[in-house]
Formats: sequence, structure tokens, C-alpha cells
Amino acid sequence: MDLIELQTSRLLLRQWRAEDRAPFAAMNADPRVMEHFPALLSSEESDARAASAERRIAERGHGLWALEERGSGRFIGFAGLADVPPGIDVPAGAGPALEIGWRLAAGAWGQGYATEAARAALATAFERLDLDLVVSFTALSNLRSQAVMRRIGLQALGRFTHPRIDPASPLAAHGLWGLRRNEYFETTRNSDG
Repeated sequence: MDLIELQTSRLLLRQWRAEDRAPFAAMNADPRVMEHFPALLSSEESDARAASAERRIAERGHGLWALEERGSGRFIGFAGLADVPPGIDVPAGAGPALEIGWRLAAGAWGQGYATEAARAALATAFERLDLDLVVSFTALSNLRSQAVMRRIGLQALGRFTHPRIDPASPLAAHGLWGLRRNEYFETTRNSDG
């Protein structure tokens, strides 16, 4: 499998490196970054997530890439494609589907990086991997991520209770967003002229 790495005007979406572990752990221990998740991650949990992302990219050529600011070489988070977790239903009749996701360090917020990285990952999903559907989901309270979803063209598909979060938690209520392959190419054609 060929390893896919993506470049945008300001970002590099790349395979993980050992030096990403410390800033990734700091990010996952930041209450601002983890506000819409059930808990902060320990260094060990964070390292395990990075190792898992690294393995997936090595095995499949794509995944949740480490996100690097090209101008500075600084690690600022991750963005990319992942398997849809068990218990999260995608629309009926959909063929192959992946989840698109991102998480950025608070110092990288407000600069359009999440949208830029997500657009590159979305293009890869449809133009290189030939997926039928890309979905994303987040807690209903996570308005920042929902804004990114809208900017990259995803449509609200409904709400659900996340199966891995205590139903009594305010974070359990999630929104499901998605975009089908034909919708992506229709939007791309319309924006090209």
C-alpha cells in the first residue's frame, strides 16, 4: 500500500513521528481541546492513540494523519479518515464509508486549519479512495466542529446517542453529518465554473 501524505498551502498531513507524542499528549490533556469529549487523556492513552493512527496509516496508506504547519514545522494536531466506529449507523444504502475527523491544539484554532485539512482529506476520500460516503459526528454542543462540517459541504443527517458515552452525559447527544460521492462531485463541478 502506498503511503498517502497530503500538502495544502499551509499544512502537511503526514505519518506520525516520535516527536509528535509530547505535543499530542499536551493537546489531549488540555481541557479546552477536550471540552466535548468525556475525559482528558493521560500520556499513555494519548501515546496509544498516536501509535494506533500510525499503524493504520502504515497498513492502509491513509488514516488520521499528524498535522504539521508547513511554515514552522510545528505539530498542531491531526486530521484525516478513520473507520466508522461500531454502533454508529450510516445511512441505508451507502457503500464504503469512512469518518472524517480532526483535533487541533488550542493555539492553532481560528486560523482555518481544520477546514483546510478536512478539505484535503475529503478530496482524498472521494478522488483517490473512491468512497461512496464520508460521515462525521460530534456532540451537539461542539459548534466549532459543526461549522467545519458545514464549510466542507457535509449535510446534517440526524441525531443519535453516542454508544460509548453515558446516556446521562450532556455529551451523549451527537449530530451525524455526511456527504455522498455524487454530491461531492456535483459541488466540485459547480464551484469550478
